[in-house]
Amino acid sequence: MNNFFNANLAEVDSIVAGAISDETNRQANGLELIASENFVSEAVLQAMGSVFTNKYAEGYPGKRYYGGCEFADVVEQLAIDRAKEIFGAEHANVQPHSGAQANMSVFLASLNHGDKILGMNLSHGGHLTHGHPMNFSGINFEVSDYGVSRETETIDYDELQRIAEEKRPKMIVCGASAYPRTIDFQRIGEIARSIGAIVMADIAHIAGLVAVGLHPSPVPHCEFVTTTTHKTLRGPRGGLIMCREESAKAIDKAVFPGVQGGPLVHIISAKAVAFGEALREDFKAYQQQVLDNAKVLAATLQTEGLRIVSGGTDNHLMLVDVFAGGKGITGKVAEKALDAVHITVNKNTIPFDTNSPFTASGIRLGTPALTTRGMKEDEMRTIGKLIAAILREPESEEVKTKVKNEVTELAAKFSLYAHRSAGKIGSISAG
Repeated sequence: MNNFFNANLAEVDSIVAGAISDETNRQANGLELIASENFVSEAVLQAMGSVFTNKYAEGYPGKRYYGGCEFADVVEQLAIDRAKEIFGAEHANVQPHSGAQANMSVFLASLNHGDKILGMNLSHGGHLTHGHPMNFSGINFEVSDYGVSRETETIDYDELQRIAEEKRPKMIVCGASAYPRTIDFQRIGEIARSIGAIVMADIAHIAGLVAVGLHPSPVPHCEFVTTTTHKTLRGPRGGLIMCREESAKAIDKAVFPGVQGGPLVHIISAKAVAFGEALREDFKAYQQQVLDNAKVLAATLQTEGLRIVSGGTDNHLMLVDVFAGGKGITGKVAEKALDAVHITVNKNTIPFDTNSPFTASGIRLGTPALTTRGMKEDEMRTIGKLIAAILREPESEEVKTKVKNEVTELAAKFSLYAHRSAGKIGSISAG
């Protein structure tokens, strides 16, 4: 027997096996509140760990450059068909390795170097790939930005219209990575059409909500829609592009050979599985619980005396102003203090922040991952109180010990990958 094909990871590389075991325990024993993270099903994990990782499949279903792609065609076409069904899209490309590469492909397909784009300011909740000067989007295009109103901390659509009319961009980019309110894609589409621009909507954060009708869809109003597949959509790490049929060839050509080479067939197979899960009735119930949990968590934090940016949330995430104009702590301190008690969040700038992104005045919280574990409103109230206790006294060892113990007890009630013990890591049976 060839031991190469049967060796267990723990035997081959104990360091990597140990890190995987530790990460499994970290995820299971803590509370994951990073808004861009979620937990995939065992079925998705198994697809990601499948033999499709061995297959090169440059090209598209029915038009490959390599032989032996008949089964790769099955899973990719399935992922395409399911994505189109979920979002009501005319065309879908499931090959992007990430959301950033999905966005890059759209730019390559629809813009020329130096064209004008209008995107949401990163510090107001936008994304690096929407025009940040250090990103390819800011390097290759002439960028203007829009943001939120200082008074309401929500998108000022009248100001967006004014900027669009003044700057005359070829493309308006909408969508966000840290914006807790509903985005009016219809209004943005109308603004774009009024100046002869096209629209790319990046729904990476809200894709799961859009999929079940709990957030307005950009598909009828925007020429291009991109998303990641691993946030509220609860799939493997990767990207997805949707567009109208008239742009299908340009998008496919931009992805391959424009931006990428061979697709990750094992990830595409996992996307197909996740999209299948998203078409089930229980997925809508899950997304509704994500929203309900977010509202309760935000309300609890407000009751505990913390300021929520824009006063609340319409989606899965919220921004908490922990700096309070210098009266509180920085986001960096808050993130570290919460991490010490196994509550995982990320520091985040808030609109009109006076601190740098590396320090930040806020933290971003999201409910998708904990909702996947089965937590509901009562758990959100408990977690909100635990977070507030740490933020009030981040240096108190007594408070940290008490909160850490409560976190451990709470996490134990909602098991996560319980069968994935260290002994199974790397085995075929573990997926």
